[in-house]
Amino acid sequence: MDINAFTVLPMSQRFVLDPGETYTGKITIVNPADATEDFSYKVGVSPYGVVGENYEADLTTDSDYSAIAKWIEIAEPTGKIKPNETKEVEFTITVPDSAPAGGQYCALTVSSNNDSTPSEGVAIQNIFEMASVIYARVDGTTTHKGEILENNIPGFSVSSPVTLGALISNEGNVHEDATFIISAKDFFTGRVILPTEEETGQYSEIIMPGTTRRIERELNNLPALGVIKVNQTIYYNGDVNIQEKDIIICPIWFMLLIILTISAIITTIVLIIKKHRRKKKARRVQMNS
Repeated sequence: MDINAFTVLPMSQRFVLDPGETYTGKITIVNPADATEDFSYKVGVSPYGVVGENYEADLTTDSDYSAIAKWIEIAEPTGKIKPNETKEVEFTITVPDSAPAGGQYCALTVSSNNDSTPSEGVAIQNIFEMASVIYARVDGTTTHKGEILENNIPGFSVSSPVTLGALISNEGNVHEDATFIISAKDFFTGRVILPTEEETGQYSEIIMPGTTRRIERELNNLPALGVIKVNQTIYYNGDVNIQEKDIIICPIWFMLLIILTISAIITTIVLIIKKHRRKKKARRVQMNS
């Protein structure tokens, strides 16, 4: 049975809030067409934060940046959805007059409601939940401080895809967007690998306040053997960092082939030298006799 039996949309949403004001929003819960029973749901609000450079989600730790979790009220926190139907769940954000300027973050979590009749068609029963993350900024004086610490393109790879990396810090008090633009082309043929009609090579990532984030992106559709010219440009907090490098893609089998070829050439040269020395020695013996 599939634990991914429902979907929550959108995965994230943003708000700009003013102290003393009230805002409304909604999420959509989808019970897929292949479900065999109604989905009994329960919606809750959790603080949202991240742990470590790889941004492991933290839905349990309260902080100054997750006070918004206490400002939200869910209109219908429980309910049922028939197969192939959706349900919009509305929520209200009441911002206190004393709300400080800066970032506020929480997650609207949706899980199976164990307090209702269990559904045989949905095997989650509170062992799995999905969340829609709210990224909010309370209007006022905010601090924008951070930098691009690393912009990494490897110079060598034994296979495709190739992973590009970056390390970005945010020392301010509100989330920031880091925008990446990646382009790639074959060094020898000039064939454009990225961007394409299907993929622009541009994407953005959110950097949470008081954190450092490591971001990795795979570069696909590369030749099995060759040299690729890659450019990764990062725009962040008013700064631009451009990295361009040629990536040599050389699979292990080709390296082994080169090693075997070189070994064979060296062996052949050694044998020729030894044979030449034997002939030279034989001539000297004949002359002395």
